[in-house]
Amino acid sequence: MEIRPLKLAGTYEIRFAPQRDVRGYFMRTYDEVIFARFGLATSWVHESQSLSLQRGTLRGLHFQKPPYAETKLVQVVAGAVFDVFVDLRRNSATYGQWDSIELSSQAHIAVYIPKGCAHGFYTLTAETLIFYKMDARYIADLQDGIIWNDATLKINWPTSAPIISDRDRRFGTFANLVSPF
Repeated sequence: MEIRPLKLAGTYEIRFAPQRDVRGYFMRTYDEVIFARFGLATSWVHESQSLSLQRGTLRGLHFQKPPYAETKLVQVVAGAVFDVFVDLRRNSATYGQWDSIELSSQAHIAVYIPKGCAHGFYTLTAETLIFYKMDARYIADLQDGIIWNDATLKINWPTSAPIISDRDRRFGTFANLVSPF
C-alpha cells in the first residue's frame, strides 16, 4: 500500500498492491498501522455502497456539516469514475480549490477525503459500484451540497449534460455558501 498526498490539504491517493496468481488477486484495502503513520482516520463508523447503472451519472457535490462532518475513504470496485473533491475549510491554504482523480476497479486506487471537503463523482462506465468508509454517522438533516457546475469553482467535468438527481440539481453555489468548516 502506497499513500501519497494530493493537491488539497489532507487529501491522499492510496495505491493498493494486489498480489496476483492464477486464481486472480488478493489485496489489502485498509491497514490501521499504515493509516495511523500518516495521521489518517483509523476509526470508521459505517460503510456504504453506491451503484450507478448508467455511464454519465453525476452525484454530488455532497458534504455533511459538523458536528458529524465526514472523512471519506472512497474506492471503485466495479467500473470507473472521475472523482472530485472541493476544499470548504475556510482556514485551509487550499480553501475554494478542487482536485480530481480517476478511480477504477482496474487501477486499484482509493482516495482519502478529509472532513470539510465536498465530494462528487461522474461515472465513466455503466454499472459503476463505489465503496465508501466514513468516520462519522450519517445524519440526513446535516447533509448539504454545492451545485456540480458551479461557475466559481470551474470544475473541469468530462460532461456538460450529466444524469443527475433533482436534489443535486437544486444545490446552491460556492459563492453563496456560508462554510460550516
